[in-house]
Amino acid sequence: MRTSLRLAACLVLAAPFATGWAQDDAQMVRGKYLMEGVVACANCHIARGDKGQPLFDKGMSGGMLFEDAAFKARAPNITPDPETGIGKWTNAQLAKAIREGIRPDGSVIGPPMPIPFYRNISDSDLAAIIAYIKAQPPVKHVVAKSTYNFPLPPNYGPPLAPVQAPDAADTLKYGQYLANIGHCMECHTPRDNKGMLVTSRLGAGGQVFPGPDGSTTLSANLTPHENGLKDWTDAQIAQTIRTGIDKNGHHLKPIMAFGWYKNINDSDMNALITYLRSLKPEPS
Repeated sequence: MRTSLRLAACLVLAAPFATGWAQDDAQMVRGKYLMEGVVACANCHIARGDKGQPLFDKGMSGGMLFEDAAFKARAPNITPDPETGIGKWTNAQLAKAIREGIRPDGSVIGPPMPIPFYRNISDSDLAAIIAYIKAQPPVKHVVAKSTYNFPLPPNYGPPLAPVQAPDAADTLKYGQYLANIGHCMECHTPRDNKGMLVTSRLGAGGQVFPGPDGSTTLSANLTPHENGLKDWTDAQIAQTIRTGIDKNGHHLKPIMAFGWYKNINDSDMNALITYLRSLKPEPS
């Protein structure tokens, strides 16, 4: 049940989504930047070929398999197709699914959707993400339902207040915000034998993941430890995140979303790195 306990308290629907919002150019620009950068939803939801290669012409129509001892899940179609995607979902329903993990029919979204981290997405950024998703071409693609060998919870905890992002001028706090909505620590933190994130060792890596190409990868240590990023320069860290090639020329496996992280701007990259350097040094 390694991943069964990834489920945790999540945000409830914030007031701005109850009646919708006026889409504007700035919102679409922000949504595009987030989705094609640090949030990287398409890393899981994009359709993929037999060898795991992204099929960009089929958009975020889903199908990628995540298999674990506790579940067999496939990323759903999140294009605006009315029959096989989210085309009939309202903005409020989509917001609730992303931050609460609850679909319009009341069913619960299970792992590997990183609800505990998406609960940190600000109201304005969530609105921008939804605007981007709704603006994508609809793709008809039926995806098999996920199955779980454990009961999903009826909900994800008590209601929480609306969320605001930290001021981007506060580099450390904003870097933590970006790491949260990009769910970096979902993969880069060890888990105990019950599947719980060992938060006392945040960022120490060590999780094993099957990649979309059939390979497996071990998540890296992102803390400023000797086994982690202590001897890395900021430029080396940024290069690795954006290109998937580390300072030694080693190519990272495709489960890492460097195909999208390449679009993270310099200011946000600096904030992310500032946050990583603030983590408690932990051995791998």
